[in-house]
Amino acid sequence: MASFTLHTQSLGQGEETVVFLHGLFGQGKNFTQIAKALPPDYRSVLVDLPNHGASDWTEEFSYTEHADLVADHLRGTEGTPVHVVGHSMGGKVAMLLALRHPELVRSLVVVDISPVAREDMGEFDHLLSSLLSLDLDALESRGEADEQLREPIPEAMIRGFLLQSLTKDSDGLRWKSNLQLLHSSLPQIGGFPDLDDQAEYTGPVLWVAGENSDYVQDEYAPVMRQLFPRVFQTTIKKAGHWVHSEQPQVFTEVLARFLAGQQDT
Repeated sequence: MASFTLHTQSLGQGEETVVFLHGLFGQGKNFTQIAKALPPDYRSVLVDLPNHGASDWTEEFSYTEHADLVADHLRGTEGTPVHVVGHSMGGKVAMLLALRHPELVRSLVVVDISPVAREDMGEFDHLLSSLLSLDLDALESRGEADEQLREPIPEAMIRGFLLQSLTKDSDGLRWKSNLQLLHSSLPQIGGFPDLDDQAEYTGPVLWVAGENSDYVQDEYAPVMRQLFPRVFQTTIKKAGHWVHSEQPQVFTEVLARFLAGQQDT
């Protein structure tokens, strides 16, 4: 895709680079706390994935295209292979990035997602429908939007997270995320591309699951091992799908330990 802008933010000045890819509705800055807590050996790059944050929008949703766009960006900005951390939707992008462009990925961390299709996207359909139902022209502030979302989305933390994508400029309120495309693409977002039987990434992989989440199940392990033969799985207790937000200290410790183990390889 010509002249596609992928917005990133860099934190730290370490010699090794860790690239963070967020999940659906998110932005690169969602990993700021984790990035700042890593040892000084690392420089972190927080990516706004396509159709999110300050990055450009695409005409359709494609994990393959998203992975290739991230790869193009890394080729243009990073001189050496990087460690890649991806959560949920970003985890699927990260897996495709490693499988399609292994020369760019020194190690891979997949957070609470699996390389399989997930058919039940009802929760995300509800959230996106609720956001799209807002008449932004009739609203003056994010606070008013929050008030209107209280009934369909009663959880204050979820509303706050979703409303991070609502911004105000000279023309009024607007969504930074491409909500219309994301809503119409839920089957693709829940899915995972069909891959060649020979597809595999032979670098080190950490597969992180939340104890209270169902996105990583025993039945998915054979598929994961086929694609990533050097995968190591760990489960973080008292965490659901948002592992890095619910247990940031433990997640950072697990991540830092894994990264340290790659320094001598």
